[in-house]
Amino acid sequence: MHQQTAPRPGAAAWALVITSVAGFMAALDNLVVTTALPSIREDLGGALEELEWTVSAYTLTFAVLLMLGAALGDRFGRRRLFIVGLTVFTGASAAAALASGIDALIAARAVQGVGAAIMMPLTLTLLTAAVPAARRGAALGIFSAVGGLAVASGPLIGGTLTEHISWQWIFWLNVPIGLVLLPLARLRLDESYAPNARLDIPGTLLVSAGLFGIVYALVNGQADGWSSTPILGGLIAGTVLLITFVWHGSTAKNPMLPMRLFRHRAFFGINVASLLMFLGMFGSIFLLSQFLQGVAGYSPTEAGLRMLPWTGMPLIVAPIAGYLSDRIGGRPVVATGLALQAVGLGLFALVLEPGVSYATQLPGLILSGIGMALYFAPAASVVMSSVRPAEQGIASGANNALREVGGALGIAVLGAVFAARGGYESADAFTDGTVPALWIGAAVVAVAALTALLIPGGRTTPAGPGTVVATGGAADERKRVTV
Repeated sequence: MHQQTAPRPGAAAWALVITSVAGFMAALDNLVVTTALPSIREDLGGALEELEWTVSAYTLTFAVLLMLGAALGDRFGRRRLFIVGLTVFTGASAAAALASGIDALIAARAVQGVGAAIMMPLTLTLLTAAVPAARRGAALGIFSAVGGLAVASGPLIGGTLTEHISWQWIFWLNVPIGLVLLPLARLRLDESYAPNARLDIPGTLLVSAGLFGIVYALVNGQADGWSSTPILGGLIAGTVLLITFVWHGSTAKNPMLPMRLFRHRAFFGINVASLLMFLGMFGSIFLLSQFLQGVAGYSPTEAGLRMLPWTGMPLIVAPIAGYLSDRIGGRPVVATGLALQAVGLGLFALVLEPGVSYATQLPGLILSGIGMALYFAPAASVVMSSVRPAEQGIASGANNALREVGGALGIAVLGAVFAARGGYESADAFTDGTVPALWIGAAVVAVAALTALLIPGGRTTPAGPGTVVATGGAADERKRVTV
């Protein structure tokens, strides 16, 4: 039995700083590449499917290994594994910066995802363990705001570094930050373990192979032919493996993702909504960031700046969204945010053409940004309050994993639509592929908004097996909801 280390003075503040900065790095690397894609394509070459893999290699390894990363931390020490993940992430960032070809870059991005998968799920559990319950809501709010800042600044940071130095610096940026965080994590974070932690290697292999098969088929389907053996094999085998993973999660003694958690309406609603939201959002940003440069003719920095009304809106709206969530509960805030995101993507699809002015794009950018802010602010609290305290590590890992799965699927699905209807040959061809992809993205996020309505009303806190206590906003009316 491991002894938990008693919290030291200042431990909560240090935990907030270290985990927030580490989370910022991992979240930044989801989107920082998007505005650099045209420069990477020009420098290293690569077709559409290879550009997709420069993003998806990271999101996919990140997604499928997150649950294993959380379990490793629970078993061998969360601080210890956090440091391991941070080391891998920092080293892989240097390898990505040094890549001399597109295949080497994709490989380095995959290893980056491995490091992030070990590091990221432990940020919330380390922070939750270090912060007293009375201040936990504020700490999680700051943590989420920093994550929102990473989303906001990703395209701008990527564009600025690409234009004024080189695209390699979007990866070099992580190295000094990682080297500073490593000794701080060792000296300032308290070690913690979860009792009776178990590793689920079969579950990890099933979900990893299943998701890889499906994403591989979606990314390469247009180039290889949708009826070709590798593509059909990837789709069929991937689907079978994921069904087996669900069965495993329902029957195994200690699965990495217990399917019983999805019987909780709050857990089911927020996680399915998160997957669908990231599917629509990531796929759209992947294409729109290239549209702004390749079709609209903006430089990487100009493209990053012009995406700020979308990606930067959470910095303005998130505090308001957090206040509203505390008053009326997470469900209406999350559902409204996703609905606005869907409307914003629909507006983009309506107006996009080779000669479209920036002013015409602005309403779609602003609505999408407000929607994203309303989603992000309450999402972490809804996830962490939908399960018992002992299951918060699993819940955190599951939510992060499903978001990343959504991102990888979004780039693959919307990229496949783009490849089927358009291409890089001309501005008209790029627009012809992007518009139908955006409509699909908007529809998926609209379904996410409907799914979010499954979250129980009011503020939810765990109340033991089989129940959730819902606290109803300003009236503070408590009621027991069976799940």
